Parts: sequence; structure tokens; C-alpha cells
Amino acid sequence: MVTAQNDSHTVVVIREFNPKTDRERVEQVERSCEVGPSGEYSLHADLLGDPVCRIRNSPAYLMLVAEMVVTENNGAKTNEIVGMIRGCIKTVTCGRKLCRKNNFPPEPRPVFTKLAYILGLRVSPSHRRMKIGFKMVCRMEDWFRDRGAEYSYIATDATNKASVNLFTGKCGYSKFRNPCVLVHPVFAHRLHINQQVTIIKLSCYDAEIIYRRTSSTTEFFPRDIDSVLENKLNLGTFLAIPKDYAHTMCWGGSEQFLSDPPHSWAIMSVWNCNDVFKLEVKGASWLEKGFVKTTRVLDQVFPFLNLPSLPEIFNPFGLHLLYGLGGEGPCYLKLAKALFGYAHNLAKKRKCGVVATEVSSNDPLRSVIPHWKVLSFTDLWCIKRLDEDYSDGHIGDWRKSQPDISFFLDPREF
Repeated sequence: MVTAQNDSHTVVVIREFNPKTDRERVEQVERSCEVGPSGEYSLHADLLGDPVCRIRNSPAYLMLVAEMVVTENNGAKTNEIVGMIRGCIKTVTCGRKLCRKNNFPPEPRPVFTKLAYILGLRVSPSHRRMKIGFKMVCRMEDWFRDRGAEYSYIATDATNKASVNLFTGKCGYSKFRNPCVLVHPVFAHRLHINQQVTIIKLSCYDAEIIYRRTSSTTEFFPRDIDSVLENKLNLGTFLAIPKDYAHTMCWGGSEQFLSDPPHSWAIMSVWNCNDVFKLEVKGASWLEKGFVKTTRVLDQVFPFLNLPSLPEIFNPFGLHLLYGLGGEGPCYLKLAKALFGYAHNLAKKRKCGVVATEVSSNDPLRSVIPHWKVLSFTDLWCIKRLDEDYSDGHIGDWRKSQPDISFFLDPREF
């Protein structure tokens, strides 16, 4: 399909990605583009030979490429891929309603919507300011509408002015949420875990029951949470409870736990991004690289000192993503911090470079989850309603809603 004509001999074609013929050329464009904040350093992603890896696990997904086709006067043609975009669709919680029956107090029930997500938009630096990104977004939104998506949203670094201006200025998106991405390096030594906390690894069934009972009305909760938990990239779901409570109970499953929970508990799942893509910070001097290596050597030689060794970010590294963080009770935050220590040690065992999570800017977890400010940043989510003819349902226009204290992070799209 011809979507733009620059002159009589050049056209830009937006078409579906072909893994057999496009993979190498797409990787060349990826390597030419920076990911994340611009500046002295640049963050590059290696998708390990799978350009659709970041959307492959979603219920429905599509990748498009922009191809520049040049026709010479003698009829010869040259084709060059100059951009790509990825999109996926899922059903998530966008609000809640109260259900009243049998004269019992009303219970909150989730309100679901079909939500589309745009990610991985890239345009070759030599072909920017030609409206190629805008045309790819429009084509992707057509695919979303054809499949009944009600909203589309994007996530970008809040300091990425070019991306923000494209979506809010040209594509009709509005600023929606400002979550915080919290990143912590994996040290060469293990982190201490509070001895008064017991951590239990849950089965997928028990994890699903607990999440559906306690988090289904949380914003962005995926209705297909069972598919997330059963995915091979999910390394497990872990429940933290006070040790004194653990001594008085014999684990009988999620139903028994929810019928008589302890005064405080916390839950967390871990997603293995390390097998999906690698990251690398480029632009460092040999002196900076040497300093990073020295801190890790010292930490390995003297682990009892608990030195804060720097991550090996100047070499390709992977990450583990923490999601589904939640819980209840006065000691919830202390238990969540213990889960983070457990996740750090799991990442160390699996030779992972960093652990990361994303939380609402108002979430109390932000203050207790260990992270390095130099590695962490504020995200910006922008949203667009794809069809104004949709029914407002029980919550009205989601774009105008106030953010909850927390949201449910879907690891499939991080």
C-alpha cells in the first residue's frame, strides 16, 4: 500500500513485517536508533534476532515496516526499510463498578476494555521529519479499530520531546499517566532478607486465584492473567508472610489462605526479560568501564563488606522484571521489600544484570523498593480513544479518569 509520495520516483510503502526477508534490514535500523533518554550515553537493545519478541506473547499483535522504494529513470528499483512499528491488543481493567445482590454490602467488580498498545516505533535518523512515523501510527491504529480496540496508548520517556510531540501534537493522544521505572543493579553479593519473613513459591493456579481476588479491579489488570502466569518467561509468583503466621499454618492453597489471611502479606511475580532481549549502554570511556569492573571485582573478593558494585551496563546485560506487586496489612511494605531482596538474589543466581519494576508515582512501593536514581526514570503514558461511538459503560471516558494509587504492570510489553 502506498501511503506517501515524496516525488515522482520515490514512495514510502507501509506493509506487514516479513520475518524471512526483513529481519536483517530491520536490525540495521534498530542499531541506528537510540533507545531511552538521549545524552552522553545511549541505551541500545539487542532483540536477539527476533524483532517481534516484545509483542509475541500478547493475545494479538502486528509489526509493520516502512519501506522506501526508489524508481530510477531507467526503471531500476531500490528498496530500503527506514522504519518500523509494533502493536498489540489485550483486554484490561479500566475501572470498577459496585455489584449489589442478596442484600450484602456491594462488592467492586472490574470493568474491562479492549486496549491497544503501540511500542517499538523506530525511524532511521536519515529519514526523520518526513512524516513516516505519523503514517505508521495511523496504519497501526486502523488495524486496532478493525479488531475492536477502544483505546490505544503508548509509553515513552518523559524527556523524549520528539516522541511526545508526535503523539500528543500530531496523533491526537493526551497525557495520561506518569509511572516510575525503578531499576536496581544486581550486585556480586546476595542481599540480606529479613529472617522474620517466610517466602512461598505459588503454583500458577494459586497465583491466579489470589491475583483475581485481590487485583482484578486494579487499573490495567489483564483479563488473561492466566496466560501471563503460565508463560515460560514467568519465573514464578512469590508470597511473603510473617514467619510467626507461617509457623501456625500448613499451606493448603490459595482458597484457604484468602479465607484466613495473616495480618500482612505481599505478593510478586518475576518475568525473565533476559531471554527476550539484551541491553547495553554505549558511549563510555575505557576509564569508566574499568571503574565499573573494579567495583564488581572488589565485591566478589570481599562479599562480607556488602559493597554496592556497579552493574556491567557497558556490556550486554539482561533484566528481570518484577510485576504483580501487591498485598495488604500494616507490614505490607516491609514484606514487599523482602520480596525484592529475594528477586535480586534470584537474578544473581541466573546471571542477570539488573532487576526492574514500574509503579505509579503515588504508590507507597516507590519509597521502599530499592533502586538507583541514576538508572531509574519517569515514564509517560499517552492515550487516545479510537472511536467516539463506543458506549461510555460504567466509567465514562477512561482518558478523564484519575489515576489509582497503583496499577498492574503487564510484563509482556515492558
